[in-house]
Amino acid sequence: MKIFTFKEIFPLFFIMWAVIIGVAVFMAPCIPDQLPTHWNAQGQIDGYSSKPVAVFLLMGVLLAMYVLMLVLPRLDPFRKNYEHFEKQYYVLRLALTIFFVALYIFTLLAAAGYEVDIRNFMIPGFSLLFIVIGFMIPKMKRNYFVGIKTPWTLQSEEVWNKTHKMAGKCFIAAGILCFFTLWVGNWAFGIFMAIILLAALAPVVYSYLLYRKLGLFKK
Repeated sequence: MKIFTFKEIFPLFFIMWAVIIGVAVFMAPCIPDQLPTHWNAQGQIDGYSSKPVAVFLLMGVLLAMYVLMLVLPRLDPFRKNYEHFEKQYYVLRLALTIFFVALYIFTLLAAAGYEVDIRNFMIPGFSLLFIVIGFMIPKMKRNYFVGIKTPWTLQSEEVWNKTHKMAGKCFIAAGILCFFTLWVGNWAFGIFMAIILLAALAPVVYSYLLYRKLGLFKK
């Protein structure tokens, strides 16, 4: 699997705009020295950081995430398997890049004085991200960095494949359900988190039960 190909121009395009906007915000004299970086469950700002930290730390996290997702497959003992889901891995990498760039720009809009509700970004953003993951994850082969990595999926290819097919359905359903929490008022965050946790835990439990069902503990 090649580390860098021509199609990386698309995630880099979004990252470039995040860097340009971040530098512009940092240089703008009208932007205050303390910028919002945390919101509570009601969508209200309850945490601030200095301008350099808010602008460049988040930018650094975004860049580090992108570089790690390029490099880590080369270090994976199952690195040859990435060739079988290279397209899905690229779509996942692109989706995560777009999501975090959008989150970064969202925080900068709040810093610029715009009245924005973090819930109106996080809920639909995470919903779409979960749906994308749900469509991509069933095609992923065994690896140590992406997917449902339990002791049981990593030891058995059959458990891995069946678990990820089940996980794909869970994530798509979770993404759809999470989207509708936009209309449940103050309960939105709690319901949203409950759905996400159930969608994440269900495949883990399923992988263990399937491993036992196949009698692999006896081998």
